[in-house]
Amino acid sequence: MFTVDQIEQAHSKVKSGADFPKYIQEIKALGVVAFETWVNDSHTEYFGENNFRTASKPKYAELIISENSDGENFKGRLKEHQQGKTDYFTFCKDCAETGIEKWIVNLHHMTCIYYDKIGTEILVEQIPQV
Repeated sequence: MFTVDQIEQAHSKVKSGADFPKYIQEIKALGVVAFETWVNDSHTEYFGENNFRTASKPKYAELIISENSDGENFKGRLKEHQQGKTDYFTFCKDCAETGIEKWIVNLHHMTCIYYDKIGTEILVEQIPQV
């Protein structure tokens, strides 16, 4: 199966949200079927076929996630990130400030779902095909 090193090598090519769809295709080819990223420190659990799973280490010092989610503000910041206006860490700080606790990507459905601290779906996005 895939390794965290392989995934991180693919992720190193991502400079902004504009690069996300290519990254998704690359890790899908490695055998990743889903992943869950936690905004507080960007550790991610990756899932493969036959209950395979592996996890990355935290990427930065822990961020505090706002208790109150602000979906409209988050959507605006996400759009900026997808247009290449912010880097990954800035996007994670924006998520924390707007109450986004994690996102889950499903590579079968090609969706990315953002959740707040109480588990409410704030946004469901279709990942564009490249």
